[in-house]
Amino acid sequence: MADPASLAQRAGELAGEAAALARNLDVLSQQLALSTQQAAHAGTPFVFELTIFALAVFVGYYVVWRVTPALHSPLMSVTNAISSVIIVGALLAAGASQIGFSETLGFLAGVLASVNIFGGFVVTQRMLGKFKKKV
Repeated sequence: MADPASLAQRAGELAGEAAALARNLDVLSQQLALSTQQAAHAGTPFVFELTIFALAVFVGYYVVWRVTPALHSPLMSVTNAISSVIIVGALLAAGASQIGFSETLGFLAGVLASVNIFGGFVVTQRMLGKFKKKV
């Protein structure tokens, strides 16, 4: 059994090492933030956004095709509800005081997202109606 003085000494050493690790972690996080900012500004915004779009397409494709048929209708219903987020972005883009290309695309995105949301819920309602018992 170790005596309390040696335990206290060892605890002090460990506290010092933990403080050094915390300082190193802080330096690393600052370096990471700086390199992330530099990487974001290194390429053109179009290439950066196109890369994110391509990755989202791949992830969405593999997520949807891995769903079992029994879960497809509830998944599509929830996906239609999530599409309402597109309307928020479309309203922000279309809400500018000047009419230009981005405002037109924002209006078009709002219209298409609305059709997707309401049409998706109509289709889901019709599919769920097929499971109701006939009276």
